[in-house]
Amino acid sequence: MSESPLSLATQLSQLLLLEFEALKVQDLDRFEALQPGKIELLASLAKLCPSAEDLQNLPEHEALRELLVECRDLHRRNAVLIERKLDTIRGTLHSLHTGESGSPVEVYDRLGQVARFSKGRGYQDI
Repeated sequence: MSESPLSLATQLSQLLLLEFEALKVQDLDRFEALQPGKIELLASLAKLCPSAEDLQNLPEHEALRELLVECRDLHRRNAVLIERKLDTIRGTLHSLHTGESGSPVEVYDRLGQVARFSKGRGYQDI
């Protein structure tokens, strides 16, 4: 006997929570290992409820709808976390890249005055 949509949605919710925990600690191997299970659960849910009308005809419609909304919100939270981490990585890479490309750096010259160097040129050459 196949599982009920409510049971599958509950499993999906639990998997999304595990996914969030893996993302928080940056355990990408664990995160990747969860993906096939998530895809399988989503496919099973889509098979049992291919349309909104099919979903509404289920006896547990309201509880399932609420659980699916919760899953959507958990998925969005995970997506936001991923996007923030990617933004942080992009920012770091950008700062490393621009640091090497000759952005002005303030240093002191022999007289204790602030001198700016860009690509090895002196302050007067800028």
